[in-house]
Amino acid sequence: MPATDTRNPDYFHKVVDCQWACPAHTPVPEYIRLIAAGRYTEAYLVNWTSNVFPGILGRTCDRPCEPACRRGRVEDEPVAICRLKRVAADNKADISGDLPKAPEARNGKRVALVGAGPASLTVARDLAPLGYDITIFDGEARGGGMIRSQIPRFRLPASVIDEEVGYIVGMGGIETRYGQRIDSLTSLLSDGYDAIFVGTGAPRGRDLDLPGRKEAAANIHIGIQWLANVSFEHVETIGRRVIVLGGGNTAMDCCRTARRLGGDEVTVVVRSGFDEMKASPWEKEDAMHEGIPILDYRVPKAFLHEHGRLTGMVFEKVRAERDADGRRRLVPTGEPDETIACDDVLVAVGQENAFPWIERDLGLDFDRWGMPVVDKSTFQSSLPNVFFGGDSAFGPKNIIWAVAHGHEAAISIDLFCQGASLAERPPPQVNLASQKMGIHEWSYDNDISLASRRVVPLEEASIALRDVKIEVELGFDQKLAYAETQRCLNCDVQTVFTTSLCIECDACTDICPTDCITFTTNGTEEDLRSRLNAPSQNRDQALYVSSPLKTTRVMVKDEDVCLHCGLCAERCPTGAWDMQKFLLEMSHAAGRVGCARA
Repeated sequence: MPATDTRNPDYFHKVVDCQWACPAHTPVPEYIRLIAAGRYTEAYLVNWTSNVFPGILGRTCDRPCEPACRRGRVEDEPVAICRLKRVAADNKADISGDLPKAPEARNGKRVALVGAGPASLTVARDLAPLGYDITIFDGEARGGGMIRSQIPRFRLPASVIDEEVGYIVGMGGIETRYGQRIDSLTSLLSDGYDAIFVGTGAPRGRDLDLPGRKEAAANIHIGIQWLANVSFEHVETIGRRVIVLGGGNTAMDCCRTARRLGGDEVTVVVRSGFDEMKASPWEKEDAMHEGIPILDYRVPKAFLHEHGRLTGMVFEKVRAERDADGRRRLVPTGEPDETIACDDVLVAVGQENAFPWIERDLGLDFDRWGMPVVDKSTFQSSLPNVFFGGDSAFGPKNIIWAVAHGHEAAISIDLFCQGASLAERPPPQVNLASQKMGIHEWSYDNDISLASRRVVPLEEASIALRDVKIEVELGFDQKLAYAETQRCLNCDVQTVFTTSLCIECDACTDICPTDCITFTTNGTEEDLRSRLNAPSQNRDQALYVSSPLKTTRVMVKDEDVCLHCGLCAERCPTGAWDMQKFLLEMSHAAGRVGCARA
């Protein structure tokens, strides 16, 4: 194998699995160390620079970082990365003086943002400090989009939304036109904006066309619309017996909300198997913790009704089988149909995009599914000055993906407005700094905690189920937060090897607790992986290979197994090994959107 080129930013970035997995590439170990040091404000600002909504995401993120966490490879549970983010938000000081402000001198460019959800707000946050005049249009009376309308208040208090949306619109240079729905893209284009960003989400919930649907319509509700009506206090009650159809996170929000609005018997019914549900594991656990059963492998057949009143649903029991081509399909078990009595049904079987306000004669291309044709790197549509992001670009995902789209779209809009190529995107900022303080002393805590993941305290069920606005998760206090931070393995503090300093004493291999270092003759990657001191089981992580040593051997380190404990660097008599903190900050429009202390 050729020697590893550690000058490539992606090499060490990929080793920081949590940051690599985060769509916004938040420097997770960096903010966790700041929390451990009690520097909550700085930890919040590190988050704000990359993921924009630390308090919101600290409660609601879909956590793509946690399955990637290296701690999960040595224990059952990863670090509670998401909930530590909330700790920074809950304990920070006043940050208003640390946030960037729009300059008094404007750059003469006007940008319209359609929708006030996370993607649009991220675009506004990135462009306002550059002198752009931003106008945000949204049909609702307050900003936040799906954050406000679809996430129940018992998971996300309105005060947190107001605070973090307020940080953005308070930067200056941003006009909010809440309560003004855009009905025509043609009309908006005629207003002379230099660029338009569409971040309207996926606002239409899918329905089920089954027998009895029309007759019992008064008590059959589309999940995301019903959640919005609850959020805006248009709906305050529901029937005693409730069926929720669907296996995603929206279904989990629907069933838990129904429990709080009078649903004594709430049942979730899913077509697929329990393990195949799209809902996050913790969302399913929270629902079951509140006494909500989840019935799987049941296909809805009909709504039952009497004199226009819904009385129940009929389900066919199925099982999963593979056909001759290996494709999975659901086949009837042959058991009798199951009838479940109910007073209301919440349909949460998926979401769709809706663009009735975009005229089809503008030259904006749509695909066969009715989605705009959008460049996956630049987020530009076939109309050069119209950009899409979030769910409106590629379909329903989650908040952190919308934020990532917003950052990239803001870069594109800035380049477009300045007449530059959208393909020439600014590189991320990368820094490698040695953590050495003394012969055996590091500036980071390299003691590996053996403690298990801390459980986030919950409000008592008797209190939590009483009111839809009572927040269920109480969050970590500072003591619990500190204990959880100690489980982080500091994956961003990299083991950096200098070939010319190595005397091949093999002391590092003797002291390595995971046997991740091997000195051997070079070969192909497949050959090297078969000759390492510890089995190389994760092919997604790279091998760190040195240039040839004096004996012609090479040093090979499996990045998947390394714990970043620093013992190799402590033991090395020549300093060939060093622990260097790798800090990567993703590019934003016209460079970094910085904070005073981030």
